[in-house]
Parts: sequence; C-alpha cells; structure tokens
Amino acid sequence: MHDLATLADNHLAKARVDAHGRSAEVVLHDTYLRQTVIALASGCALDEHNAPPAASLQVLRGRVRITAGEASNDLATGQLSGVPKVRHGLLALEDAVVLLTAVNP
Repeated sequence: MHDLATLADNHLAKARVDAHGRSAEVVLHDTYLRQTVIALASGCALDEHNAPPAASLQVLRGRVRITAGEASNDLATGQLSGVPKVRHGLLALEDAVVLLTAVNP
C-alpha cells in the first residue's frame, strides 16, 4: 500500500531541487496497468510525448496544464481528466503532483 500524500510531499521536495524540476516514481505496475506519481516544480514541463492507449491524470497537489497541439486543459488539486489520445505535454502552473494511471497492452 502507498500513502499518496507522503509520496506527493517527498517527490515535490525532490522536484524543487532537481535541475529539471521534476521527480517521479512508478507506484503500481500490474501487467497492463501502471500508476506513476509525477512531481513538477512551478513552470517545469514534460515535453510533448506519445499517449498510451488509455490514461487518466489526477492532480494531487497544485495546478497543471495538459497541452495537445493548440488545445489545453487546466486542472487543479482534486481534479481528474482523461489524457489526450494524441501527442501531449504537461506544464506545472504552480508546484504540482499528479497521479498518472496508464494502460499499456
């Protein structure tokens, strides 16, 4: 079992001092299912990357922006969204921690 609040605090502290402003850990990997805690310091981003077949993003702390081409979607603490099924990126609008849930066959 994982304590998401503690993981969020720990990874946000690491992201704040990391040269790239981020820290992540896979917390569950079960066959096709993978859940990852990702922390980003304010202003830091995950550059555009390919989408898994199915995924969701839950904001545990802070605010983020999911970008996909010209489209964007802002999410705040407690919000949950599907991940675009196209190339997309993630920007921390403030110090943030998210839980990415992905299904990869």
